[in-house]
Amino acid sequence: MLLLLQTRGRMTAPELAAELEVSVRTVYRDVESLSAAGVPVYADRGPAGGYQLLDGYRTKLTGLTSDEAVSLFLAGLPGPAAELGMGAVLAGAQLKLLAALPPELRERAAHMRELFHLDAPGWFRDPEPIPFLTEIGDAVWARRRLRVRYRSWRRGEQWTTLDPLGVVLKAGLWYLVAAAGDKIRTYRVTRVSAVEPLEEEFARPDDFDLAKFWQDWTERFERDSYTAQAEIRLSPVGRAKAVHLMAPAVHRAMEETASAPDADGWIHATVPIESVHHAVVDLLKLGPELEVLAPMDLREAVRRRLAETAALYE
Repeated sequence: MLLLLQTRGRMTAPELAAELEVSVRTVYRDVESLSAAGVPVYADRGPAGGYQLLDGYRTKLTGLTSDEAVSLFLAGLPGPAAELGMGAVLAGAQLKLLAALPPELRERAAHMRELFHLDAPGWFRDPEPIPFLTEIGDAVWARRRLRVRYRSWRRGEQWTTLDPLGVVLKAGLWYLVAAAGDKIRTYRVTRVSAVEPLEEEFARPDDFDLAKFWQDWTERFERDSYTAQAEIRLSPVGRAKAVHLMAPAVHRAMEETASAPDADGWIHATVPIESVHHAVVDLLKLGPELEVLAPMDLREAVRRRLAETAALYE
C-alpha cells in the first residue's frame, strides 16, 4: 500500500482494495497500521478525497525479493513472465522500482510503457497450453533433474530423464534445452505431457552458453531441414511476392542463384526444399507466377495437385 501511494499519489480506499485484492475494511485497518508505524499517510474527505502520503516522504527500495529481482529481466515480457509463473512477482518488482525513482524518472518510465509494447507470438496462432512450464523453469533454476513424458513425431510418447539447462521463447513458442545423456537437445514444451521433478541435482557444464547454443542450433536446424533442391522459373510478380511467401533461407537462395531476366522478365533460380511433399505446398503459394522445372517428380506432383484442384471446380 505504501508503494502504491508513493507511485500513484492519492488513491481512494476502493481503489486500493481493488489493486491489493482485499476488502475496503482491510484497507482502513492497514492505513491505521501505517500511521501507527510512523508513516505520514492522511486522508482527504469528500467525493474527490482519498489517502495520500505527506509531500516529500519517500521510502527506499527495500524488500525486493530474489524472485522479484530475477523477474526484472522479464520486464519487457509480461506475457511470458506470467507463463513462467512470475507475473505477480514481476508486478511487485516493477512497483518497488517505480517507487524508488524520483518523480521525473517515474513519469518517463510510465510514459515509455504507454508508447512501446512487445507482442511475442506470431500472427494467426492461438496460444498453446503449456501446463508444465513453471515446473520446468523451477528445475532449470534449481539445477535439478526432471523426468518428462515427451511426445516425439518420430518415437511417439516416452519417458526420459533430462538435465534442464535453459528455456527459450521463440516466436511465441517455448523450448527446453536439456542434456539427455551426453547430448544436448531441444524439446518443445507443449509436447511435454507429464513432469516428475527429481531431488537429484546435476552439474551444469561450465562452458555452456544458452544464447550461443540456441543460435548454433537454429542455424543448423534450418540448414539440415533442406535435403534437396528444385529448379524454378519465376515471373516478375512472383519474384516480388516471394519475399513474403517463401521462407527466408529459400528466398535468399533464390536471389543468389537468379539468372538474368528473359524478355518477359522471368528468371531461373535454384532453391532448397525439404521434400517433394513440403515443396508442393510451399511453391504453389505463388500459383501461376512460378513454374517447377526440376526435379521431375516434384514437377509431376505439382501438376497432379493442380489437376485434382481443378477437378473440384468442373
